[in-house]
Amino acid sequence: MRTVLASPSSGELKQLLRQLKLGRMLDTLPERLALANQQQLPHADFGELVLADALARREATSAQLRARAAGLDPAMRLETWDEAAAIRYDRQLWNELTSLRFCDAPHGALILGPVGVGTTHLASALGHIAIRRRRTVAMARADRLLNRLKAARLDHTVDAEMRRLAHLDLLILDDFALQPLDATQTADVYELVVERHQRAATVVTANREPSEWLAMMADPLLAQSAVDRLVCTAHELVIEGDSYRRRQKPTGVALMKVRQVST
Repeated sequence: MRTVLASPSSGELKQLLRQLKLGRMLDTLPERLALANQQQLPHADFGELVLADALARREATSAQLRARAAGLDPAMRLETWDEAAAIRYDRQLWNELTSLRFCDAPHGALILGPVGVGTTHLASALGHIAIRRRRTVAMARADRLLNRLKAARLDHTVDAEMRRLAHLDLLILDDFALQPLDATQTADVYELVVERHQRAATVVTANREPSEWLAMMADPLLAQSAVDRLVCTAHELVIEGDSYRRRQKPTGVALMKVRQVST
């Protein structure tokens, strides 16, 4: 005899699910009930199905919160990368980087290219992959992170912040050496790189070649020591081609709609 599962219209059921913090299960429960009745799923299989849905939603929400705390752009994920963009890079190396095996070594990665080709997007995508694999991650524009460290000296929290950054599974420094670094910033880069060298993975994006970084840093000796450590154990992904951002430029139709709204 076929068993038909009832529709979740009971107020008591809704209240119980909310008390168990499973209220979002109600969003997909009718669809799962229809599927269960159509395929004549046993009650145990139906229960496993809806609980798996709840777990997947909880994991997705947790990943979103941790990505936000890590400073990752929610729009810059592997799924949103435009494979049709007119840029060139080593696809085999990129596939290797997305496996995150370089984090286990631990090695680093340099993502280099001219302005606008997508270096930040690819670095952020690696961060999102690491977040989903329960790794600790932080991403920041290099100048902002260094300014935070400088400000942390005022309230004597710089040592604690350095320890936090040193122990992250993956640290992503975006737009490194875009501007000249003063003596304090250079010393902080050196300290951070030394603490993480061969202990944790660091990803650096830059529009300049590593050989140019030395001239951007105040202390030549500290600069040489830091850059050598960053480069010697890092995979180097070079991106060439047209600006990736041009693909995001509004079309004529979109501009027309904007003008119509503004008028």
